[in-house]
Amino acid sequence: MDELFDRLQPIFRDIFENPSLVVTAESSAKNIEGWDSLAQINLISAVEQEFRIRFAFGELERVNNVGEMVELMRTKLKR
Repeated sequence: MDELFDRLQPIFRDIFENPSLVVTAESSAKNIEGWDSLAQINLISAVEQEFRIRFAFGELERVNNVGEMVELMRTKLKR
């Protein structure tokens, strides 16, 4: 895992209230218990705050898993 995954891990554990949760590139709402629309909003807010980035409306609709979210984040962090 890289630095972004290392920084995301505690965010996911906090949002999903699961201290043993291990997030991978393949992690998604389909395989993380409790990942519903409210958790999605809380997750995105926490990620935006931690990384000081903003996701535009609709950007995350094309994201299917954490790996794709990290790639989007990398693009935003390079700006």
